[in-house]
Amino acid sequence: MKIIATENAPKAIGPYSQAIVLGNMVFCSGSIPLNPSTMKVEATTIETQTEQVIKNMSAILETSGSSLDKVVKTTVFLKNMDDFQKMNSVYERLFKGHAPARSTVQVAKLPLDVMVEIECIASL
Repeated sequence: MKIIATENAPKAIGPYSQAIVLGNMVFCSGSIPLNPSTMKVEATTIETQTEQVIKNMSAILETSGSSLDKVVKTTVFLKNMDDFQKMNSVYERLFKGHAPARSTVQVAKLPLDVMVEIECIASL
């Protein structure tokens, strides 16, 4: 087992790792739209928040030796399911046609009251 940590994504804000590599799999913790340089939420729309989340997740995957095109499963947590279509358009664009298995759920509240959080499992 290997713990993944990169300064190109937000630092863990609790007792968890950005990701864990176990065998040939990468298990990424949920990413929220924090700017890794400032550790603040600067994006204000579901589109820009989704973009920042996937950018953060991509940095973690690259540090682990994986990438977005090796993601096998994501879980998307939305503050408001009415944002699904807007989130989905950014998600589809950034995954560039790769379509991992996915669950999307609406939750009552997310850390720092953000609009979206995404976690993933990828292969190496």
